Amino acid sequence: MTTIESSPAVAKLSRDTRLAAATLSPREARYLVDTYYQMQENRKRSENQVRSMDEEPHEAIAWLATQDRTLENRIKSMLDVFSAANRLGEWSRTVKGIGPVIAAGLLAHIDITKAPTVGHIWSFAGLNPEMKWEKGQKRPFNASLKTLCWKIGESFVKVSGDVEALYAQVYVQRKTLETDRNIAGDFADQAAAKLERFKIGKTTEAFKHYSAGRLPPAHIHARAKRYAVKLFLSHWHYVAHEIEYGKPPPKPYILTRDEGHAHF
Repeated sequence: MTTIESSPAVAKLSRDTRLAAATLSPREARYLVDTYYQMQENRKRSENQVRSMDEEPHEAIAWLATQDRTLENRIKSMLDVFSAANRLGEWSRTVKGIGPVIAAGLLAHIDITKAPTVGHIWSFAGLNPEMKWEKGQKRPFNASLKTLCWKIGESFVKVSGDVEALYAQVYVQRKTLETDRNIAGDFADQAAAKLERFKIGKTTEAFKHYSAGRLPPAHIHARAKRYAVKLFLSHWHYVAHEIEYGKPPPKPYILTRDEGHAHF
């Protein structure tokens, strides 16, 4: 059987595009990053389908799973070249938890010339809690970048057992701090506001925590991840500004504010 892996035409295309991938435009890179994650989800569905079959999976289903993985790897190899060919991408990849695809996604979605401060990046990524999105209004953030930042947080969690993974350890330490504050009742007003603004089933685990004046564990987990991601983005912005303009940002924002600050 001829597969994508063994097809001469695709193999030649792979060699050619691997060399050309370094010159991708941001728009082209965004398309490849989005396609990569789509292919990743397709591959997961195909493999889950194969695993769920009680009997030997049909040849067509097994073939599809193989092709999905092959295409996913092909796109990843191009994004590998793209992110490695860029100084900022190269720096990003030195961070444990940031691979070639995420590094490429950041390069593709963020234009440093339009982000004089890291706050602009946070807002663009949907990480500004003060931002309001009213019904009928245009989305005030980039959905793809927001998803990418969620993936960054998940990556930091996955490497949190590595004591040398800087931002993963920031996540671990922040989660401990948030948990202690939560137990002490520091977030009681936020818990009350959550109950007032949203309809939360009284039989849910979340309601039990909110009604007791605490945030649920999943909420604490998300806050700690967001803190680590925003710190990483502040450093990413700093490096990007130095590369673009040859000097640090005029007023680098340092994430050492008290938890009560709106940005957290």
